[in-house]
Amino acid sequence: MLKSDEVKLEHGDKNEFTHLYTLHIKGDGTYDILLDGQSKASGNIVDAWDFEKPKIDDPKDKKPSDWVDEEMMDDPEDKKPEGYDDIPKEIADPEATKPDDWDEEDDGEWEAPMIENPEYKGPWSAKRVKNPAYKGVWKPKQIDNPKYDEELVTFPVLDHVGFELWTVNNGTIFDNIYIGDSIEEANALAKETSDKTKGKEKDAKEAWDKEKKAAEEAAKEDEKEEDEDDDMEDEDDEKKEL
Repeated sequence: MLKSDEVKLEHGDKNEFTHLYTLHIKGDGTYDILLDGQSKASGNIVDAWDFEKPKIDDPKDKKPSDWVDEEMMDDPEDKKPEGYDDIPKEIADPEATKPDDWDEEDDGEWEAPMIENPEYKGPWSAKRVKNPAYKGVWKPKQIDNPKYDEELVTFPVLDHVGFELWTVNNGTIFDNIYIGDSIEEANALAKETSDKTKGKEKDAKEAWDKEKKAAEEAAKEDEKEEDEDDDMEDEDDEKKEL
């Protein structure tokens, strides 16, 4: 069952740290999607997923043959001016003159180059006005959907969960997966697991970044000292040769 729209996350939600994802499906047919305990999407499960809807279009209801669903129409009083189609898009440049060295025997009959006609107005179209016969957008009548299940979120047994993932970073793992019928129990499990490690994970990452940066700076300093030693040895060799 596919969700009909995307769950939007804030820029700050997208990082390399561990996160707690929660899908809370309630008995009244509503849902809540949370990231680290913060709601990111909520609503009615029937509207948000491709479930059978309570109402469907009546297949027997057909649009009347005389139904007008065009809101605008050409103004019948707006007529195309006479001679409108006779105005060419391009004309010979009236300011062009035949070159003095033009030889009609060798070059053929001279013709002025074509330029855009300033009087050309493009294809003619009548003004648009509101259609007095417009009845609005036609929609079929709604009837009860015989396939709709009012208890669609009530499952006799639910003990499996599946993931279909698209990711740009490798190494993504999932653990501490909880399936149950108590949001209070799920929140209690979160406090015992992810909540305890969330702050420590960030602190550990900052400490690791600091150590890595210090090691890189030390390596650069060592490389600089080696280059200076090499330069001094080269200078000594040059003096000995002299």
